[in-house]
Amino acid sequence: RAAGPLAAMGESNIQKRTVYVGGLADEVDRKVLEGAFSRFGDLKSVEIPQDVKTGKHRGFGFVEFLEIEDAEAAIDNMHLAELFGRTLRVNLARAPSNKPSEASNRPIWADDFFYRKRLQDEGLGVDEAALEG
Repeated sequence: RAAGPLAAMGESNIQKRTVYVGGLADEVDRKVLEGAFSRFGDLKSVEIPQDVKTGKHRGFGFVEFLEIEDAEAAIDNMHLAELFGRTLRVNLARAPSNKPSEASNRPIWADDFFYRKRLQDEGLGVDEAALEG
């Protein structure tokens, strides 16, 4: 029973120790990001999400510190700093909301363009005159 509050506390603690770093140049990799942020304290992890299609990173990353104070120092010192000619945005990482966006709730056939394209691909057309009529 005691694990519930401790687990919740630990999770919010991770958020307070993890910083979001946006505006990363293409040349920046995990080692560069680690080097830029390790001077503020011991790091637990450094992640730079990759785009599945291109294999390149998506221009942002996450740095998790062991201590909350180190994460705060990194934000204070690195927000709006420059790295490889790009201005960084550094702030506390937010938990993913896991809330689907409005667009993701729409079925694919709700888009008229998709429906018309599908009909065309099957050799069928849309009778424009009937639609207006």
